[in-house]
Amino acid sequence: MLRYLNDPANMITSCGVLFSALAIQLAIDGRLEIAVAVALWAMLADQLDGVVAKRTSNRAVETAQMGKALDGFADLLYGAVVPAIVVAKVGDHSPLSLLVVSAMLLAGAIRLSYFANFGLSGGYFRGVPLSYDIPLLAVLFLMRSFFGAENFSVIVPLCFAALTASHVASIRVPAPNKAMYFVIILFSVSVSGALALRTIA
Repeated sequence: MLRYLNDPANMITSCGVLFSALAIQLAIDGRLEIAVAVALWAMLADQLDGVVAKRTSNRAVETAQMGKALDGFADLLYGAVVPAIVVAKVGDHSPLSLLVVSAMLLAGAIRLSYFANFGLSGGYFRGVPLSYDIPLLAVLFLMRSFFGAENFSVIVPLCFAALTASHVASIRVPAPNKAMYFVIILFSVSVSGALALRTIA
């Protein structure tokens, strides 16, 4: 099995899984800002593995199939599991946050199952991709001081209730182009750095 990881794209996907694993541990420990910062790198890996896969010449069919399946699990980890743990922690496991977390995991599984079977439609995603979850968390944490602790614990679950609904809605979202990939890289690097610095300060 491990021989299929001897492939640039699958290596990047595997690194994304490891970033997600670290983010999960950090989130469980209550180190939420640094967990989100690490998860941004998992999201970045997910954005780049497909680009690398397309540019890899003479890629075996079996390697590509393995990569596609691996990518789906990686997406579920950083796009649903990590955000769900963070939202539960932020909401202090309130009934609202636990309800939203359950919906997040279910919607994430449905969203990824749909994409695995139907893929893009004319260059568009059907429903908002899970890759929007971690960036939203990052922005919310950057704005945390403006909300106040009590409001933040309610605002975050409510924002994710809306985003969760959008994952399974009939919304057309364009797939990233070259310019968008540049924005994603810039956002991930700069915002993860900003969040990491806040935990040190």
